Parts: sequence; structure tokens; C-alpha cells
Amino acid sequence: MVILGAGGFAKEILQVVEHNYANEPLAFYDDRTENLPDLLFDKYLILKNQEELKTYFLQHGPNFIIGIGNSKARAYMIQMATEHGGILQSAIDKNAHISTYCKIGNGATILNNANISNAVQIGKATLVYYNVVITHDCTIGDYVELSPGATLLGHVTVDDYTQIGANATILPSIKIGKHCIVGAGAVVTRDVPDYAIVAGVPAKIIKYKE
Repeated sequence: MVILGAGGFAKEILQVVEHNYANEPLAFYDDRTENLPDLLFDKYLILKNQEELKTYFLQHGPNFIIGIGNSKARAYMIQMATEHGGILQSAIDKNAHISTYCKIGNGATILNNANISNAVQIGKATLVYYNVVITHDCTIGDYVELSPGATLLGHVTVDDYTQIGANATILPSIKIGKHCIVGAGAVVTRDVPDYAIVAGVPAKIIKYKE
């Protein structure tokens, strides 16, 4: 198993990976940070280029977890690792509360005390942080980031690559487009178009992404 990334978020999900994949050797991958040690926590090898990653997959198995928070970076790293023979896996904390009748996409990361209700659909490589609440019939796209404490009420739709800020609340039946940012603590009471950045109570459009 390889955790792609060796920074803050990769360290956050370490215990999840250790628990869920206890029988697999584990390493981290980071080809961007300078002056990294050879071992993380004096225990886990840090792979520092794509050739080392490819070799590790061949020698120890192809499974990898995405340990990066940024949505675009997650997508890039998944594509890169897959091209080198890697197989994307999910990281779901044992203390997340996931109802029986929902669908979780491949590569999802779901952390401690997240609550996901029935009839929820979550797309590929979406990140669900601590204490997120997703109630019934919500649809979450690919590479979405739901920050700590975010609440999505019934029938909410969040499209690909959108970030929902910490403690934001999305009211029922709201549709949020692609590549949006919802500010921390916002209360979203109306639909949000693609690429919009919204904040406030009630949330209003501040600007659009360039």
C-alpha cells in the first residue's frame, strides 16, 4: 500500500490505513517536497520519484490511497499512479457511520464521525472530513471535498471538484455546481452555479473562479 502524499493530510489518514490494510506493507510517496527524510515517523519509507513508485508497486503490490486534500491534485496523482500500475483504494474510518443503502465511489476518504444516511451517492475520490453529516438522498460528485462539520440536508446535489467549507450548511434540495467553493460557516439557501465562490448567511456569490 502507498499513501500518495507525505504532508499533513497523509499523516491524518495514517491510522485509517494502518487499521484497514494491516496486512500490507506501507510507504508514502512525495516527489515535490524538498529535503524529506527517507523514513516518515522513523518507520515508513518515503518514495521520492515515479520510478521508485513503479518499482514499489511491482515488488509490494499495486494498491494506493490518496493522501492529498486538494481536489485537482488528487485527480492528477490518481491518474499518475494508475498509469504506473497502481490500483486506487478507499480509506474509510471504522468510526464513520455509513448507512446500509448508499453508494460510495472508489477512492473515497471518509474520516472519523462522518454520518452518511441512506440513499446517498458519493463519487470517485471524494473526501468526507470529520463530523460531516450527509442526510438522505444527497448526490455528491467526483473529487469533492467536504470540510469538517459540513452538513448537507436532504436531496442536496454537489457536483465535481467542489469544496464545501468547515461547518457550512446546505439546505434541502439545493444544487451546487462544479468547481465551486462554499465558505466556512456559510448557509446555502439557493442553487450555486459552476465556478462560483459563495460565503455568508445566507450565502451569496462573492466572485467566480478564473
